Amino acid sequence: MNTEQLFISDLHLDPARPEAIALFLDFLQNRAAKAAALYILGDLFEYWVGDDDDRIGLAPVLAALRTLTDRGVPVFFMAGNRDFLIGTRFAQITGCTLLGDTHLVQLDGQMAVLMHGDTLCTDDRPYQQLRGMLRNPQWQHQFLSQPLAERRAQAESLRAESQNATREKAEAIMDVNPEAVTACFHEHGVTLLIHGHTHRPGQHTLSVDGQTCTRLVLGDWYTQGSVLSASADTLSLEALPL
Repeated sequence: MNTEQLFISDLHLDPARPEAIALFLDFLQNRAAKAAALYILGDLFEYWVGDDDDRIGLAPVLAALRTLTDRGVPVFFMAGNRDFLIGTRFAQITGCTLLGDTHLVQLDGQMAVLMHGDTLCTDDRPYQQLRGMLRNPQWQHQFLSQPLAERRAQAESLRAESQNATREKAEAIMDVNPEAVTACFHEHGVTLLIHGHTHRPGQHTLSVDGQTCTRLVLGDWYTQGSVLSASADTLSLEALPL
């Protein structure tokens, strides 16, 4: 029996990037089909304007997720900053289990906390203010009540604004805040943190109250795929050719 658990994040799938969609479909059909579980830690899509989103090119992604879950592989989804409007209809269509902003999972006898990672970037105050507005249930209700075409136009506009703002921000501001990371380890009482969002894959060690803690960062799927494999006592961050 395969005990491998897989973790991915920041695929940013979009019909405009069919090569990334093809890589993900191959990943689901082959690698993930043999896994004990798959965790998607946010930003599966470039944007998601509601569960009625019917953009051509994304239907195969939903169908492939359904095929995987029907085969008995549990798939867990955590919202990112691009697809936070994924809801219960998506879960019903794909068979995925929706997670909250943090989730604890056991990996070879030790507990790990999973996050998308954006809440750790506390130095980016404009983004945190925007996040607060977008996660407000009242704002979401108003947004989802609009016609699909209007929601798409707003999402495209917001994406363009975000790209312009990112180019003007210092690199350090867009990375995690060390105090926020330490507070996360304190809050959850773990020594392993897995997240995405920053698009800076790597492994970082730090000492918290005399304990050695590890922060594993998943990469994005722009120039290559990125997957963390957890099996037995091994954690391996791998790149997938695009």
